[in-house]
Amino acid sequence: MKKIELLAPVGNMNCLKAAIEAGCDAVYLGGNMFGARAFAGNFNDEELIEAINYAHMYGVKVYLTINTIIYENEVERFLDYVRFVHKNNIDAVIIQDIGMFDLLRKKFPNLELHASTQMNIHNYEGALLAKKLGFKRIVMARETPLEIIKKIKKEIDIEVEVFIHGALCTSYSGQCLLSALVGNRSGNRGTCAQICRKKYNLLDEKENKLNTDNYLLSTKDLCTLENIDEIIDAGVDSLKIEGRMKREEYVYLVTKIYRKAIDSYYKNGKINVSKNDILELKKMFNRSFTKGFMLDENNNDFTYEKRPNHIGIKIGKVLFKKNNDLKIKLCGEVNVHDGLRIIDEKEDKGLVINKMFLNNKSVLKAFSGDVITIKYDKFVLPGSEVLLTSSFNQINKLDDNIKNNKRKVLIDAYVLAKKGEPLLIKITDGKNIITCESKETIEDAKTSPTNKEIIKNQLNKTGNTVYKFNDIKIEADYNIFINVKEINKLRREALKELNKKRLYKIDFIEKDYMIKLPDFKKERKISILVDDLKNYDELKSRYDDIYLNNKETNLKDVIIKVPRVIEKYKEYSNNVLIGELGSILKYKN
Repeated sequence: MKKIELLAPVGNMNCLKAAIEAGCDAVYLGGNMFGARAFAGNFNDEELIEAINYAHMYGVKVYLTINTIIYENEVERFLDYVRFVHKNNIDAVIIQDIGMFDLLRKKFPNLELHASTQMNIHNYEGALLAKKLGFKRIVMARETPLEIIKKIKKEIDIEVEVFIHGALCTSYSGQCLLSALVGNRSGNRGTCAQICRKKYNLLDEKENKLNTDNYLLSTKDLCTLENIDEIIDAGVDSLKIEGRMKREEYVYLVTKIYRKAIDSYYKNGKINVSKNDILELKKMFNRSFTKGFMLDENNNDFTYEKRPNHIGIKIGKVLFKKNNDLKIKLCGEVNVHDGLRIIDEKEDKGLVINKMFLNNKSVLKAFSGDVITIKYDKFVLPGSEVLLTSSFNQINKLDDNIKNNKRKVLIDAYVLAKKGEPLLIKITDGKNIITCESKETIEDAKTSPTNKEIIKNQLNKTGNTVYKFNDIKIEADYNIFINVKEINKLRREALKELNKKRLYKIDFIEKDYMIKLPDFKKERKISILVDDLKNYDELKSRYDDIYLNNKETNLKDVIIKVPRVIEKYKEYSNNVLIGELGSILKYKN
C-alpha cells in the first residue's frame, strides 16, 4: 500500500531543513516571483537550486508555487522562470492560472503540474475537468466535504492533496476579492492584506449595531490531527500543512506531530495522539482550533471573534496589582523568558517574563497553583485572564532537535572479500544500487588479519553524510588482509556515486506552443445583471445582453448567471454565464 505523503511548508532554507528533519515526504516553497505568498522569505534562484538538491538527497520532493494570476506582459518572464526551475529538477509546480497551465503543458511535457487550491476546485466536475486538462494533482479547496473527496478518488484517476493544519480563509479558496477591493492588494497576486483579520461592526437592515468592533470574519486555525485516519481512509494522496510565513520551530513541531500520527496509523491501524500533542500545537500557534468544513465543522465553530492572532493557552489569572508588582495565580507551568498576554476589558497587553518571584524569592520556573509576582508598570484589572503565548523551553527544545540532524537515509551494504579477488562493496538505498571494486586483489594476512568487524566499523564511518547503514552483510575468507584505507576509499566512492543517483535529473523537453485564434469581430455591447425580468421590454431596448441571476426563464435570449460556487447543478436550456471550473463540463453543450 502506497503511504500518504506529508507535505510541509517552507519559507526559507532554515524552515526547509527543519521540515526535513521532522520527517516530511515533500515540501512546497515559493521563489522570487509569481508565488501567492509575496511576504514570505521565499528563495532566490541560487537558494532554490540548493533547496532542491538538499531535499532530494533525503528523498524529499520539492513543489514550487507559481500560483498567481499572470499578466500578459509577464508571460515571457514567467516562461523563463519555469524553464529555469524545470532544468534544475523541480518535482512539480503548483499553478492557478489556467491559461498558463495550458501553455506549460504544451511547452514542457515532462513538467508535473498541480492545480493550486486558488483554482477553487471543490466538486466532482471540477476535479474531472482538471483530469481532462492534464493536471497530475489537484489541491482541493479547503471547504470541500470529505464525502466529495472520496467520490473523486474513487472515480477519477487524479492525485488529491488536502490541507490538514494551519490558517484558513473565510472565503472559498481562491475566491476572496475583498483585499483587492478594499486595500488594492490582491491575494491572487500574492499580496493579501488579510482583510478578514480586521475588526468589523455588524449592522441590521436599519444600520443598528448588533456587534461592535469584533473580528467577525477571522477564522480559527485548522487542526485535523485527531481525524487524520478519516482523511487517509478517504484515499487522499497528500496531506498539506499551511504556513510558508511561519518560523522554523513551527514548521518542525507541526510536521513532527503529524508524522507521528500518520506513522502510528499505518503501524497500528489507529492514530496515536495525546493531549500533550494538542497542547504543544496550541502553545506554538493557534487562533483556537477548528476541524474545518472538510470534516463537517459547524458554521458557528469556524470563526473566532475575540482576536485574530495567536492566543496561546490559558496559564493563570491576575489576582491584583500593587504599585508595579503584578500577582498572578497560575494554572500551568511558566518559565523566565516566556511570553505572556494579559486579557482585560480594554485591550490585550503583552510582556516577556524577565524575572519572577515566588514567596519573595527569585525563581526560574513556577507551576500550577503557585502565585508569582512579576514587575509590570501598566494598568491591569484584577481577574484578567493570562495567556502563555511563547514558551522559552518549547522553542529551545525544538531548536536542539532541529540542529541535532538525526534524520538519515538508511542504506544496506553487501561486501565480498575473497583471496585473490578485488574487494567488492555493493550499497543500496532501496532504489539505487552502487557497486565498487578495489584495484588491488586481497592477499593472505601476514600478521594482523582483517575480520568482518573491522570491515563493518570502517563502513559505518559515514561522518557528516546523510547516510546510515541499516544492514551490512559480509562474505569474507579467513586470514585475509585488507588495508583500512582501501575500505574507506571504496566507501567514499560508493557514497559519492549514490549521491549522484539520488540527485536525479528530470528530462527537460521544450516544445513550441502554437495557438490559432479566429479573427473576432470587435463589438461594443452594454450588458446588465438583474434579479428579475419584470421590466424585460425596457431592458431589451436598452441593453444588448441581459443576465438573469440564477433563475429559470422561458426567454431564450436571456443569459442565466449561475453561482460562482456550486454544490448541486440545475439544468438550464438557456445560455449560461459560469463562475467556476466544474461548470465548464456541466454546461459545455
